[in-house]
Amino acid sequence: MIIKQSVVDVLMFLFERYLDDETPNENSRVTEERDSIQLRLEEMGFHNNEINQAFDWLEDLADLQGEDQLVTVKETSTRIYSEEEKKLIPLESIGFLNFLEQTHILTPITRELILDRVVALGHPLDAEQLKWVIMIVLHSQPGEENALALMEDFLFDEAIDLIH
Repeated sequence: MIIKQSVVDVLMFLFERYLDDETPNENSRVTEERDSIQLRLEEMGFHNNEINQAFDWLEDLADLQGEDQLVTVKETSTRIYSEEEKKLIPLESIGFLNFLEQTHILTPITRELILDRVVALGHPLDAEQLKWVIMIVLHSQPGEENALALMEDFLFDEAIDLIH
């Protein structure tokens, strides 16, 4: 479990340092610079296994973007979470996902991408880790810039009041 938690840490580092900018094709840039980035991550104390898992996770996310396997569902549909998903996402975080979807920050497709990536990590995430996964997924999706900006507010502005 510690290894998987460190994968989230690697993903957070990659997002902050390499993915969170306006550069076009930054995912391919990260892939091209993988060796140098991997050396830097190793110098910071991350293990090779964790680093490779994080890069694989990002590559799988990029592959999902090009596939038409996610079917659009009606806005009035209700998502029923599987037992596996409930083991990986606490009830409070499922409520947060529902809130994000009800406020149109997430679409059914981005929600499903997020759930896919959570399951790919394979261990329970706390609320903070889930927010990072959400941001990375939104960042990877064209046309989700506004949703990403709102998620950054949720992540970085601890004083936000959701009750308004």
